[in-house]
Amino acid sequence: MSLELPLIVVDVQRGGPSTGLPTKTEQSDLLQAMFGRNGESPVPIIAPQSPADCFDATVEAARIAVTYRTPVFLLSDGYLANGSEPWCLPEVDSLPVIDPDFATKPNHQAEDGSEEFWAYQRDPQTLARPWAIPGTAGLEHRIGGLEKADGSGNISYDPENHDHMVRLRQAKVDAIADTIPDIEVDDPGGDARILMLGWGSTYGPIGAACQIVRRSGVKVAQAHLRHLNPFPRNLGEVLASYERVVVPEMNLGQLNMLLRSKFLIDTYGYNQVRGLPFKSSELVDVIREISEQIEESA
Repeated sequence: MSLELPLIVVDVQRGGPSTGLPTKTEQSDLLQAMFGRNGESPVPIIAPQSPADCFDATVEAARIAVTYRTPVFLLSDGYLANGSEPWCLPEVDSLPVIDPDFATKPNHQAEDGSEEFWAYQRDPQTLARPWAIPGTAGLEHRIGGLEKADGSGNISYDPENHDHMVRLRQAKVDAIADTIPDIEVDDPGGDARILMLGWGSTYGPIGAACQIVRRSGVKVAQAHLRHLNPFPRNLGEVLASYERVVVPEMNLGQLNMLLRSKFLIDTYGYNQVRGLPFKSSELVDVIREISEQIEESA
């Protein structure tokens, strides 16, 4: 994070802790990806929702990593890794262009009038620093994990500079939300009072459960998060528009914790940690029980 270089960390989550259940699935690494480092070091997090979506999610992770000069966590899980589905091999020319925009010349004028390369100058839009290919003449610069001075990248122990750089790195990750789509809600009638919100491989079971209960007249909406850090810009508005937001997770409520702290909304977790994916039938029971509770309290 201090280097601000592109890196994709693929975490195929399995039952834990430690070696745990090597052949079983879980969603219990979200908080580790979010906070599992020393210091203030925010990292974008992407989660595919199906075996085929792993390709597109990886392309998106690469786009963010290269564009914003940052490590990115790709949170898959054992259910997706061992699953399969038909997938149309895309034409290479149809894939989005990811331009590293390598630095090719000095970008700062020294006091003596000479030109030099400052490795921590910022792109005004993305706040990303320039990326120089090692060995490029005239673009020599320091790398390492010690705190950098704003602009030059020289080692700095200045308190104000440290505060400034910490806030810059956070602002850079926050700015990624400007280039990700709004979260879409599947709410056929537009008048559901329950929202089922998932991430990762819970997409299939949640979707199947919603379709089943709708056939019996229960109104329920579904939304699914691909971007877990930062969240889509409209997520808070979406959550506030439903009477009950239910978050099924194969953990003890990690996304639920993040949502409640971020948006101060009473989301409700449905959590199982069995090393197995959810069954649509159990989520059907959850939706019907919540629907009955809402009707009884009306």
